[in-house]
Amino acid sequence: MLQKTQVAVFGGGCFWCTEAVFSELNGVISVMPGYAGGKTKNPTYEEVCSGITGHAEVTRVEFDPEMISYGDILTVFFATHDPTTLNRQGNDIGTEYRSIILYTSDEQRIEAEEFIKNFNESGPKIVTELKPLESFYEAEETHKQYYLKNQSQPYCQVIINPKLNKLRGKFDKLLKPSQNEEV
Repeated sequence: MLQKTQVAVFGGGCFWCTEAVFSELNGVISVMPGYAGGKTKNPTYEEVCSGITGHAEVTRVEFDPEMISYGDILTVFFATHDPTTLNRQGNDIGTEYRSIILYTSDEQRIEAEEFIKNFNESGPKIVTELKPLESFYEAEETHKQYYLKNQSQPYCQVIINPKLNKLRGKFDKLLKPSQNEEV
């Protein structure tokens, strides 16, 4: 029997962070950093970082909706980055670091709109952009599994580890069994 999966695409700052976070979720089959939301075809990292392409650093998440819901993924997404700052996550500044959801179905769009509406009624306003996914371009090989390959690097220690600790502290029931340990 073939497994039915879904794809969701999120940008929440640097894709090294979002890739590391989504990789730990039970029901997530694959995670791929890349670029989306802009107009340039086949952009490079340098082009995206220049701001000229219109793309954001994003993470493509393939998941099994029988194991993890899109709603749970949205909850983790909004809890592990700041969706209230425009074009900025921490020290990362620019449109490529904007908060963005690129939906792949009307169901995802409706659920994301509802999530944002509910969040905005109870807290600070979300500036997360919501638009359909038109194209996704895989990031260069050096960006794939960056955290796994570079855990001792200062960026990973200072920026990614606290996000993973937050994830593990708040969402332990959503994690793959081997991910329930502190960084």
